[in-house]
Amino acid sequence: MTAGDIALPVAVDRYLRHVAIERGLSANTLQAYRRDLTAYLEVLRQRGVESPARVSSADVAAFATALRTRAEKPLTASSMARMLSSVRGFHRFLLLEGLVESDVSADTTPPKLGLRLPKALTIEQVEAVLGATDGDDIQSLRDKALLELLYATGARVSEAVSLNVDDVIEGDVVRLFGKGGKQRIVPVGSFARAALDAYLVRARPALSVRGTATPALFLGMRGARVSRQNAWLIIRSAAERAGLEVEISPHTFRHSFATHLLAGGADVRVVQELLGHSSVATTQLYTMVTADTLRDMYTTAHPRAR
Repeated sequence: MTAGDIALPVAVDRYLRHVAIERGLSANTLQAYRRDLTAYLEVLRQRGVESPARVSSADVAAFATALRTRAEKPLTASSMARMLSSVRGFHRFLLLEGLVESDVSADTTPPKLGLRLPKALTIEQVEAVLGATDGDDIQSLRDKALLELLYATGARVSEAVSLNVDDVIEGDVVRLFGKGGKQRIVPVGSFARAALDAYLVRARPALSVRGTATPALFLGMRGARVSRQNAWLIIRSAAERAGLEVEISPHTFRHSFATHLLAGGADVRVVQELLGHSSVATTQLYTMVTADTLRDMYTTAHPRAR
């Protein structure tokens, strides 16, 4: 059996181990890669393809067509682009490893993506959501601390729920672990610090005795670490109580954090560091949001703007 005749699932496992080591990808990202490639292998299986050496450019094109034409839950352009990117990365790996003689995905082009600007809440909307968590019961204290932290630091929800108590450092800073395990230190404002202090003193001890010992900062009602799904429900519930009529997610706080900092005059490089972006180009999307806001205000207010 030649190198290219290994089973496709085996080749996928080798590829995922490779990117996990070489690129230090997070468990969530690796799971996304595996989901994408599992869908790809299913299309190849239906076409009778069982080994890397037998995959053709027509098979890759068939997968792209299947993504565009699937009846159940149609994919967005960005989801399609991500899945095709996973496939192209897999085939580049096969070529580099000598498992195939050519990259059959090289001519596959992802769908063009429209410029999608991050959605941010206004300062008043953020205050309304945070205000919806006011209360002295342990759940309200926990929810207030979580939401204040998300807005104060721009943390990804996965970063926030992964925090341990020791990651809240004296001196009003928090230690976040981003994609690939990269660590960054982010300041915590006075409102978030006060909410965290109230939670740690008055709520977390009561929650911790309900479960097994854990260093997790944010605990659920049964004493276990709050999950990303729990965080989503906490945010959605607060938004409903605040009467928000816009879609809101954990990432909305991250977008709002960046947008409000830049609108307040923060340097884009500083915001890049706070967000943990590897490229400043990603952060610069937020400058376009603030420019759009200025343009809207100008058009509305200036007598000769229209």
